[in-house]
Amino acid sequence: MQTFIYNRSRSLLYARRWAYRRNPLFFDFAGSGGNCTNFVSQCILAGSCIMNFTDTFGWYYISTDDRAPAWTGVEFLYNFLISNSGVGPFGYEAEVRDLQVGDVVQLMNSDGVFYHTLIVTGYSDGDILIAAQTNDAFDRPISTYNYEAARGIHIEGVRSDSGRCECFNDLFNGISLPQCGEEM
Repeated sequence: MQTFIYNRSRSLLYARRWAYRRNPLFFDFAGSGGNCTNFVSQCILAGSCIMNFTDTFGWYYISTDDRAPAWTGVEFLYNFLISNSGVGPFGYEAEVRDLQVGDVVQLMNSDGVFYHTLIVTGYSDGDILIAAQTNDAFDRPISTYNYEAARGIHIEGVRSDSGRCECFNDLFNGISLPQCGEEM
């Protein structure tokens, strides 16, 4: 298995393009639980171009009815990214202040539940800037959110059994989903 660099600039470009719009390749879950993790998964895909098609425990989106729980679920995405030893993106929990562009922030409410997923777009005056959907935002300071705690996920890289896949242009332009990734 080969390891590749996660393309943070492509993740950022995707977030900038789609933060206030919806890519027609993906269902908008805003009216049925929220679209935040779906959007962040799209941004991660733009920077990785590899999905993990493992039933239940993978990370993929084919359609509304054919997707992994990690594609749209806050806790499931966290669990996938920090425990993934197979194909696709992988990372580790990190201090929010140590995150880079293209990394993930998840917010916890006062009940101890992580409920919102955001993607890092930059820094300004010591504050982390994020992009999100459901309550659409791009370059919004994280300090403007009301939350109990936050955790970060640093995406370390991307693994593939079949070499580097190129999907960015078609994904970015809403033309087609990548066919890259391997079943485990």
